[in-house]
Amino acid sequence: MADEDLTGVLDAVGPRLRALRHERDITLAQLSQATDISLSTLSRLESGQRKPTLELLLPLAKAHGVRLDELVGAPATGDPRVHMRPVTRNGRTFIPLARHLGGLHAYKVIIPSPKDPDAPLDPQVHEGHEWLYVLSGRLRLVLGEHDLVLTTGEAAEFDTHIPHAFTNAGPHPAELLIIFGPQGERIHVRARPTPRRPPEAPAEP
Repeated sequence: MADEDLTGVLDAVGPRLRALRHERDITLAQLSQATDISLSTLSRLESGQRKPTLELLLPLAKAHGVRLDELVGAPATGDPRVHMRPVTRNGRTFIPLARHLGGLHAYKVIIPSPKDPDAPLDPQVHEGHEWLYVLSGRLRLVLGEHDLVLTTGEAAEFDTHIPHAFTNAGPHPAELLIIFGPQGERIHVRARPTPRRPPEAPAEP
């Protein structure tokens, strides 16, 4: 790898680390506790003021649940398959379905049955746009003034500036597909129209 290429890879590590941390919704303090790396070092790594080393990147890759080559943005080897580790947060399992840290993010999410089905939800707001599709089970979605239950095969799309929260609404784990645009990107679904059949000629008498 040429020196300028190596420099470009190293310069991209800081923004990549910051994007990963924001994507997983963890603070620098929490990451410091998980990796035993000081807050100041983590902050300098993300801002590009500290050169990434293997000693620092290995615990960070483990904490984020990604391979080291994904953390540094190594060139693709030609294998199109995505091999990313699931991440568990607040009892929910998130399985990344794409490598990209910018633009749209895709996940399969598994939500266990609630311990307390009557527990109140705490709707949140943040930047972005979200599309979700229920693969199996039942999902309760609170979106602004709406309180909905989505079942298998149903989808919802919404601006995440609207207060929202969702939880499992059934006795079995709920599985869903989520596509999230952190900057407000929206997905565009294209479907090929069903070709129209020519009208049948009237039967001869």
